[in-house]
Amino acid sequence: MEKREQMYEGKAKKVFATDDDSLCIVSYKDDATAFNGEKRGTIMGKGVINNRLTNRLMRLLMDNGIPTHFVEELSERDTLVRRVSIVPLEVIIRNISAGSFAKRYGVEEGIVFARPTIEFSYKNDELGDPLMNSYHALALGLATEEEIDTIKAYSFKINELLKAFLLEHGIELVDFKLEFGRLPDGTIVLADEISPDTCRFWDVETHEKLDKDRFRRDLGGVEDAYQEVMRRIIGD
Repeated sequence: MEKREQMYEGKAKKVFATDDDSLCIVSYKDDATAFNGEKRGTIMGKGVINNRLTNRLMRLLMDNGIPTHFVEELSERDTLVRRVSIVPLEVIIRNISAGSFAKRYGVEEGIVFARPTIEFSYKNDELGDPLMNSYHALALGLATEEEIDTIKAYSFKINELLKAFLLEHGIELVDFKLEFGRLPDGTIVLADEISPDTCRFWDVETHEKLDKDRFRRDLGGVEDAYQEVMRRIIGD
């Protein structure tokens, strides 16, 4: 399967057409952004790590009944996926207080919730991805009630699967962002990526941050953190 014209370029990935209209190729970049693109930089090797980690975790989820857009890993940076129409809702699942949640509600980081929380934000860079609830999503026609129920159910199941898997590798899943897409027949599938870019990973013992917060907060050791997650999960 060969790349054809570039269809899209985002903050962390490029998407290319193929000779099959139902498939496209996602190519992961080393570019790093934070705060809705206000902070920019490069994390060397990030594209390789995020591609391989995402594919490993997508396969895990597929093995446990979660439909995804993943088809095949083509190279260290490129993956063949099913073409989807992205539902313009970002889904955030939180297990522990951190980041914007802690800031928004004036609480310390590290509070373990009795049960996970779920948030939606409107996927719109110009508006800064504002928070919204399911009633807003319905009012704006972003998704149907059935689609929202499906997305919620998948998201909580994904959380339980990832939490258990990562714990086996000494990683605490603090929170993470998911995106979903529609196949041509309307089926909802998990899309985008699952990586240190889109998840907060803490070391179980030390609570050391192993994710993009090291870039956001100028903590240093960004490449080392990404590589450590790769080493624990894939062994490289």
